Amino acid sequence: MSPGSVGRGPVAFALFLVYVIWGSVYLAIRLVIEEVPPLGSMGARFLLAGALIAAFLACRGGWGRLRLTWREAAGAAFLGVLLLACGNGLTSVGQLHGVPSGVTALLIAMVPLWICLYRTLGGDRPRVLELVGVGVGLIGLAVLVLPHRGGQSGLPVIGVAVIVLSSLSWSFGSWIKPRVWLPRDVYVTAAYQLLAAGAAMSLASVATGERLDGAIGSRAWGAFGYLVVFGSIIGFTAYAWLLHHAPLSLVATHTYVNPVVAVALGSVVLSEPVTPALAIGGAIVLVSVVLVVSAHARTRGREDSSAAEFKVLLSDQKASGGG
Repeated sequence: MSPGSVGRGPVAFALFLVYVIWGSVYLAIRLVIEEVPPLGSMGARFLLAGALIAAFLACRGGWGRLRLTWREAAGAAFLGVLLLACGNGLTSVGQLHGVPSGVTALLIAMVPLWICLYRTLGGDRPRVLELVGVGVGLIGLAVLVLPHRGGQSGLPVIGVAVIVLSSLSWSFGSWIKPRVWLPRDVYVTAAYQLLAAGAAMSLASVATGERLDGAIGSRAWGAFGYLVVFGSIIGFTAYAWLLHHAPLSLVATHTYVNPVVAVALGSVVLSEPVTPALAIGGAIVLVSVVLVVSAHARTRGREDSSAAEFKVLLSDQKASGGG
């Protein structure tokens, strides 16, 4: 079904879900890791979400729907580890080191900038506006993390470095996805990516000696359930639907809105400070993302054969569950 063939109401509702859910997953992750080790909790999140999606698909289309070739299984597992285990796993570790949820969302929002750099290194020739956007984004990153008055930025260097590494991993996975063998069914792909990521993160949790200290409170359980049901299932379903029913330029707006939602929720719920550096640096980062995504949309909009690549740029940073 082509964009514009459904009513505005369903599109607006799906877009609202993506705005709110994917903007709030960073807060939910913070609430979980306050009581539960990050790798183990996020591994359990992905395993449960993947199992639920696989069971639903099997009920709707039979177990044969989940059958893969060895190449497809390897491709789905590779991207699941790269996008979710390294990406999301490192994000939760970075937050454990003290990076606020709003800042985390802003750093993850730079994924389109890193994809632009990967494309350049791969021999592509990005538009001048895209390269300008990358430069502006690096300035925004510097404003966020470099020391300010008093000699301190207020952000833990190790935590920021881990989250930037996570966004680089997400970006590489998004860039390389068109070159990887995957199932044609996007929901089957998501299920196997979630399962592979969950297994990898659970093994990493055991290998690093993570331990659960004490009982888990109701707030952490609630946040965990929210991540599984809303972050990894409902949010992804709404997004996948939007890619088939709404213009890409409209879907791309989630890249700008999610960090704003994350900063606002972090400030209201966890009293995370909105400093002048965060406000200025965050605004610069968002402007850079607007430049890169809009320039890429105009370029790819004239090339029908590249439509899938642009969907990858927009989706894979969060397509299997956000943050």
